[in-house]
Amino acid sequence: MTSVPATHPDLLASLTRSVTEGMPSTIAELATLVRTASVSWDGFDPETVVRSADAVAALATDLGVFDSVQIARAPKAGTDDLGQPAVLATRAAKNGRPTIMLYAHHDVQPPGDDSGWESPPFEPTVRGDRLYGRGAADDKAGVMAHMAAIRTLVEVAGSDFDLGLVLFIEGEEEFGSKSFGNFLQQHRAELEADVIVVADSNNWTTEIPALTVGLRGNVTFKLTVETLEHASHSGMFGGAVPDAMLAGIRLLSTLHDDAGSVAVAGLVGRDTDTPPYDEAQLRLETGLLDGVSPIGTGSILDRIWSKPAITVTGIDAPTVVAASNTLAPSVSVKVSVRVAPGQPAEEALAAIEAHIATHTPFGARVTMSDVDLGDPFLVDTAGWGVAEAKRAMAEAWDAEPVEAGIGGSIPFISELTEVFPEAQILVTGVEDPDSRAHSPNESLHLGVFRKAVLTEAILLVRLNERA
Repeated sequence: MTSVPATHPDLLASLTRSVTEGMPSTIAELATLVRTASVSWDGFDPETVVRSADAVAALATDLGVFDSVQIARAPKAGTDDLGQPAVLATRAAKNGRPTIMLYAHHDVQPPGDDSGWESPPFEPTVRGDRLYGRGAADDKAGVMAHMAAIRTLVEVAGSDFDLGLVLFIEGEEEFGSKSFGNFLQQHRAELEADVIVVADSNNWTTEIPALTVGLRGNVTFKLTVETLEHASHSGMFGGAVPDAMLAGIRLLSTLHDDAGSVAVAGLVGRDTDTPPYDEAQLRLETGLLDGVSPIGTGSILDRIWSKPAITVTGIDAPTVVAASNTLAPSVSVKVSVRVAPGQPAEEALAAIEAHIATHTPFGARVTMSDVDLGDPFLVDTAGWGVAEAKRAMAEAWDAEPVEAGIGGSIPFISELTEVFPEAQILVTGVEDPDSRAHSPNESLHLGVFRKAVLTEAILLVRLNERA
C-alpha cells in the first residue's frame, strides 16, 4: 500500500468542524449508555448487559454504513456456557482499500461502594470539563469514539466510501473476556482486518496523546492456606500451633524484598527508555499519602511498564467485627501478578508455583485455584499503521504523541495477534491520568474525548484514501 500525504488543511478543518458540531449529540448518546449498569461480573443482573448490547447495536445500525449488524455470543473457554453479548458490524472494503477493525467494550466494572461517589455511578453528571459515571471513560467512551468517528467519515467522504469496517464491541472485557477466543474462531472471517484499533487505554496528559506500545500480562489466582482441621482457642494453644493467618502472612511477605520489589525467582523485567516522570507526578496521580514511599527500584515508569508486580487484591478471613479468640484454620487471598512484556504468562505461573512450594512456612497446606492467565504485549512500531496513527494524533491534538507503556493488562490483544498475525495493532484510548477508571468518580475529560474522536476520524479518512 502507498503512503498518504499529510491531511490537507481544508480537509482537516472540515473534520474538526464535523467532530465539534457533533459532540453534543455524541455526549448525549454516551450518557444514555452510561445509565445502563452493564456489569458483566457474576452476581450482577445479566439483563443489563443485554440491554447495553441492544443499545450499541441500535447505534451501529443507525449509522447506515454496515452490511451487517448482529449481536452474538460464544461459549466461554472450556465450557458450554455462553459469554456475554457482543456487537459485531461489518462493511466490506472496495477498490483495494484496507479494512480496519474498531474494538471497544460496553461492559463496565462494578461501581463499588456508592458512598465513595460524589454523584450516583450510573447517573452521568458533568462537573467542570469532565463527565462522571461508571463506564464514562472505560470503555463506553471508546464505543462512542468509534461511532462518532464513523459519522464524521460519512459526513466528509459520503456514505459510499471504500474503506472496509469491522466494529467489534465486546460485552465481558471487565470480567476476563472468557469467551473471546471462541468468538474470534467463530467469526474469524468477519473480523479479519489489516489494522485493529483497540480504544481502551490512556493518554499521556489532557494535552498530549499517547499510543500504547507495551502492556503487562497477568496471572491471577486464589491462594488458600490451611494449618488446622478446625478453629482452636488462641489462649489455650497460641504460641505452639501456627494459625493459617500467621502462615499466610509469612508466605505473602516472601513475595517482595525490603524495597518492595518482586522477589520471586524467574519473574523477569527489562530496562527501557521512558519519558520523564518523577515521584511528585506519581503522588499526584495515585493519591500516595504523605510519608508513604514508593516501592521498587529503577525509574518509576520502568517499575510500572516493564517490571513484574504482585498485589494481594482480596482476603477471605474472619472480619474484625466478627473476630473471636481463635486460631484460624484457613484463610484465602486473591493475588494479582502483572507480568512484564516479553515473558509468557505460563512461564510466570511456573515461577510463582515454585516460589510458593519452597517458601510456605510451618508445613502449611497451600492450594492455588481459579487461575487466570493473560500474556503481555509489545507493539511492532515499525509498521505503517503506527505511523498513520501517530500522524493522526499529532494533527488532532496539535502535539506530538508519546509512545507509552501501560502497567495494566489487556490479555485478549495477544489472542488477536495469534489469530490475525498480519494485522497491525493500535492501542489508543480516551482516558487521561485523572480518569480513575475502575475507581469511584470515574470520569471522562470532554476535551480529551473530542480530540480522541478527531484522531480516529482523521485515521479513517486517511485509510480510506490509502491504496
